[in-house]
Amino acid sequence: MTTGSGRWWADRPVDPRAVAVSSGDHVLLRGEPGALAPDALARFAGSYVEAPARFLPVLGNGFQRVDPWERMVYVHQASAMTARPAPGITVRRLTPKDAPALVALGPGAAWIHKTWGGPERLASSGLCWGAFHRGRALSLACTYFLGSRHEDVAALADPGHRRRHLALACVTALCEDIAARGRTPSWTCSRDNRPSRLLAWSAGFRLSREYVHYATGPARRPGPGGRAEAA
Repeated sequence: MTTGSGRWWADRPVDPRAVAVSSGDHVLLRGEPGALAPDALARFAGSYVEAPARFLPVLGNGFQRVDPWERMVYVHQASAMTARPAPGITVRRLTPKDAPALVALGPGAAWIHKTWGGPERLASSGLCWGAFHRGRALSLACTYFLGSRHEDVAALADPGHRRRHLALACVTALCEDIAARGRTPSWTCSRDNRPSRLLAWSAGFRLSREYVHYATGPARRPGPGGRAEAA
């Protein structure tokens, strides 16, 4: 609702019993799973689904594979370590003119603007900071999910320019920006993503809670009598 990117889904338009909110490849499920048809979730194949345990039977019936993924949520609570980018590198807010620099990062970096609907929308959002050298983006930090109280932060660095505190500098600038807007920065990553956890800690984030979301495989197709079968 705050970005205009993503979609809402429901089992029916009036008085819905089950709803899904999707943004990028992330999906949030709530409500009563019994209200869903066997193939209702097929559109969410290849997604990361966060849902209460009561939805697990529906997910298991809807997809050929459902893999649990432990996640950690951090909240910004401490001062960041000092980041000193090398001479010639500028850390600044992105503008609409920086969209080509985002595209130039390649397909492997496309995830960072997926929740915004593309590089142009992220560059125009005013919620992304980058470290630049001669017009080339070496690192980025942006608001990945924009809530009413929190802004969940995402960051990346060009593989050839890691360990130079560029991501830390971008995250620090973004967090200051988020605080000035009256919101709290948060950070979410998988338990086994040690580089992301270290960056979060260095930037002043501290662990708040843990949860599990589910990576879905290919959808099953409805078989005779509405039973789901492998596609």
